[in-house]
Amino acid sequence: MSTAEHDERQGRHKVVIVGGGFGGVQAAKALKGADVDVTIVDRTNHHLFQPLLYQVATGILSPGLIAPALRRVLKKQSNVRTLLAEVGDIDLDAKVVHAAAPDGQRITLPYDTLVVAAGATHAYFGHPEWAEHAPGMKSIEDARLLRSRILGAYELAEVATTEEEKQAWMTFVVVGAGPTGVELAGQLAELAQYVLPREYRSIDTRSARIILLDAAPAVLPPFAKKLQDYTRKTLEKKGVEVRLNTMATGMDAESITVKGPNGEERITARTKVWAAGVQASPLGELLAKASGGEVDRAGRLTVDPDCSLPDRRDVFAIGDMVSTIDRLPGVAQVAIQQGTYVGKLIKARAKGDDTTPAPFKYFDKGSLATIGAREAVADVRGIKLTGWLGYFIWCYVHVMFLIGWGNRFGTLYNWLRSLRYARFRGHRLISVTASYDKAVDPEKPLGGKADERAELDPRVSPGTPPVPGEHPAATA
Repeated sequence: MSTAEHDERQGRHKVVIVGGGFGGVQAAKALKGADVDVTIVDRTNHHLFQPLLYQVATGILSPGLIAPALRRVLKKQSNVRTLLAEVGDIDLDAKVVHAAAPDGQRITLPYDTLVVAAGATHAYFGHPEWAEHAPGMKSIEDARLLRSRILGAYELAEVATTEEEKQAWMTFVVVGAGPTGVELAGQLAELAQYVLPREYRSIDTRSARIILLDAAPAVLPPFAKKLQDYTRKTLEKKGVEVRLNTMATGMDAESITVKGPNGEERITARTKVWAAGVQASPLGELLAKASGGEVDRAGRLTVDPDCSLPDRRDVFAIGDMVSTIDRLPGVAQVAIQQGTYVGKLIKARAKGDDTTPAPFKYFDKGSLATIGAREAVADVRGIKLTGWLGYFIWCYVHVMFLIGWGNRFGTLYNWLRSLRYARFRGHRLISVTASYDKAVDPEKPLGGKADERAELDPRVSPGTPPVPGEHPAATA
């Protein structure tokens, strides 16, 4: 029986999609109108537009603008249902996905065709303990935690009693000079220089020290040298210290140790952000063991040219968790195009077309990165743009990839307002919460007493211990 044939005892052909990111959602959309039943399962109830997460972390956008509910995104597709659950195991022989509901209830999802688009999480190069001191951005929870740490650092600098302590709180280190690191460093500089100076009385936020470091010899390694040079000069004009050929070798709550051309140095900095690397979902390794496949050093699963597992025409893997023959970059466009390709392939098989498909071919639409308001770099089909023109292209592309016109208009409104009114930041809400306590002191609650913390935050009961910030599992 071919992979597209129906099992009459089970009803229509069943497609299970693990992951509600770019690849998973696009695969589901490509199956619109197909004679199949689609179940998309994810550990969150929303589709996250990750490229704009740093704008949530720096107060430009609200989370809802970049994270519409999955059920809303797919509500018009009658052949698709959405489940909130975390996938823990996949039995390829029995063709079953095992997941857990929010209340711990076990869910069994039989499939005829499986699409795994579980994405990736942070990679700390053998130092998972650094996650506590330098959070990354892969989820809305990460962005909210980071926003609390960034803005909370200024609050603690305001009440610091010594200049050394003030400067420690107002020193920010971003590890990784790829697009995410560059964009975040640029926004940190704008916060310090334009947004916050008139709001504090005991500190001058313009004296904040922002350091961007990377082991590579240039910022934005995938970009053309012209754009790399422009980006570095623009960041330095904003007051960012750009340190290249420099790698992190250690860190704790109060500092980070780096090794560069001049040797090893300890930098006192209470706020660190990780933007240096990613690790594929553990589901990649699980699938490799079950199918006899391979994973690379980053845990990415090797797939065939049609995105299927070797000798498993009924199982596809796409997006950041896979490694292809041509070593495609881990960007949204790759996942979107793979999702469309796989969805159309499954749809054709459901119609009885069992011919060998043409290999997946990625069409590179270009690379974009913003450095701050009115400043961006773009490489679109060989045309290299900077400044206002690059910023316009960047805005257009990112807005059009958001889901829903309400989110698009809302995002444009926030951007225009921030340009018109001195880099306005309308979403800077933070509170004294357990995750924020962790940023202040990993060992004790704020003020040293749980009862004091309860007075500051009524949601915390007296005697409640601090709760560490959540870092999402790499499974969907």
